[in-house]
Amino acid sequence: MSDVKKVEAGEKRSLEWKSFLFIAVVLFPVLSVAFVGGYGFIVWALQVFFFGPPGAHGA
Repeated sequence: MSDVKKVEAGEKRSLEWKSFLFIAVVLFPVLSVAFVGGYGFIVWALQVFFFGPPGAHGA
C-alpha cells in the first residue's frame, strides 16, 4: 500500500474543479443537444413513416 500515489489536497481540489467545469461546460450541453435532437428525429421518423403529419385527418 505504500506505493499508492497520494494525491495532495491542492491537487485533489484542482482535479475536482476541472471535472466540474468539464461536466458543466462540455458534457451536459452535448448530452442535452443529443437528447433533444434524438427525440426530434424519432418524432420526425414516426410522422414520416407511420402516423403522418399532425392535424385534422379526413376533413
